Amino acid sequence: MNITDRFLKYVSFTTTSDENTNMTPSTPGQMVFAVYLVEELNSIGLQEVNLDKNGYIMATLPANTDKDIPTIGFISHMDTSPDMSGKHVKPRIVTNYDGEDIVLNQEKGIIFETAKYPEILQYKGQDIIVTDGTTLLGADDKAGIAEIVTAMEYLIAHPEIKHGKIRVGFTPDEEIGQGADHFNVNLFGADWAYTMDGGEIGELEYENFNAAGAKVHFKGINVHPGYAYHKMINSMRIAQQFVGMLPRHETPEHTQGYEGFFHLTNMEGTVEKTTLHYIIRDHDRDRFNRRKKEFEHLVHKINAEFGDDTATIEMKDQYYNMREKIEPVMHIIDLAFEAMNQVGVTPNVKPIRGGTDGARLSFDGLPCPNIFAGGHNFHGRFEYVPVQSMEKAMQVIVKIIENLAKK
Repeated sequence: MNITDRFLKYVSFTTTSDENTNMTPSTPGQMVFAVYLVEELNSIGLQEVNLDKNGYIMATLPANTDKDIPTIGFISHMDTSPDMSGKHVKPRIVTNYDGEDIVLNQEKGIIFETAKYPEILQYKGQDIIVTDGTTLLGADDKAGIAEIVTAMEYLIAHPEIKHGKIRVGFTPDEEIGQGADHFNVNLFGADWAYTMDGGEIGELEYENFNAAGAKVHFKGINVHPGYAYHKMINSMRIAQQFVGMLPRHETPEHTQGYEGFFHLTNMEGTVEKTTLHYIIRDHDRDRFNRRKKEFEHLVHKINAEFGDDTATIEMKDQYYNMREKIEPVMHIIDLAFEAMNQVGVTPNVKPIRGGTDGARLSFDGLPCPNIFAGGHNFHGRFEYVPVQSMEKAMQVIVKIIENLAKK
């Protein structure tokens, strides 16, 4: 099966994750997809194919040489983001893209406008897989899975390419920050690995945000509005005041590069009770800690004005910047950098403005930088992936494996 057909088959599975189910995997569709992948991995000739009760897949491509070569791994995640529906995805291939706007859905008037997403113009003349505008596509990260499986199939078909033992891992629930929760690093048994979970062609990433999640709860007192004078305390208004106390330009829409932010992701409330959901992000660990302290400081200020326990906070670290774990083993970055150059891809080393399974795994003892999967506009209706970018990612995997054996 070629990489395009493989990817199109993968996106037919509904694998949206859900942080509210308290299960692993968080949704049944992920396990359905996992069972399919296990069958496929066995059919192409991988060994030690295993699916555990939590939906984690591990498999092995055995070494075909007696040389002493480190065991390396390639990892992608099976779930898609809950930010938009991933059910009944209807992909379409725009062949020989002409550089014009793309009508995704004539009936609903959904148009991909190049003026809003000019990055697509670099793929003029290539084949672009898009959605029908009613769902996300799922290239994050089914493109990564397709690339890994296709690379393993290629290596099996070409035994003249000598290689060491290769481990493959597919995880559930990465999009809700739980992808590494039950990943058994010791069982995986690799010296290092790469997640195929980056964006556009050429991305090579070994820095990511330090991340925390926070819920701020506000208490109020409800009284009939006609008799509320000096009695009512509206928790929604206090929550609004809290939001206004944070730096207005330290938000995702005002930051880039290494700049961190506070991001209000959800809010629900009544007069008596309001909750704000935030994510806190910064590449620098000291600034990250100061951001968390700022939240605690603002909660104290609210309580000083409105009374003790008016505001309470739940805050939990989610993952940390893997740079501190990758820098001591920079040869694994050099290996990927060289492989990209050799297959005609210009490496674009950049920080991840987000997280990846690799960050958690790096702190669990498995150094795990991130390589491009090829997609753009993840988590939304305008997501797309060029076929040629997936093909190049597959070639990078093969070249990394081949070069490692030669070294």
